[in-house]
Amino acid sequence: MVRIAGVDLPSQKKILYALTAIYGIGLKTSEKILNKAEVDSNIRTYELSDESVTKIRSVLEEGFTIEGDLRRLTSLNINRLISINCFKGRRHRQGLPLRGQRTRTNARTRRGSKKTMPGKKK
Repeated sequence: MVRIAGVDLPSQKKILYALTAIYGIGLKTSEKILNKAEVDSNIRTYELSDESVTKIRSVLEEGFTIEGDLRRLTSLNINRLISINCFKGRRHRQGLPLRGQRTRTNARTRRGSKKTMPGKKK
């Protein structure tokens, strides 16, 4: 089992897709990492040699913000918006959509499931 940046990568997937299990790495970033590390993107994760794993780790350490650092940076940005009391910060605090979406309907992800009113006659 290959462990990179504190994440166990899925062993049966191709390395191109397995790297996307790391927070902050998508498909395009995964392609860039494999090109820099000179690793074939079609081999499976369990087929990787120790040399290629160390190459991938070194590429990740030198030029990408991933996992814990990225999560910390994101939470600090959100807390900054909340502390300066701007519009987006207030929406974060209230748990509502931030970017102008409607909330009368279609905001179930941010607002939570629909609650019934107790004692209402049918």
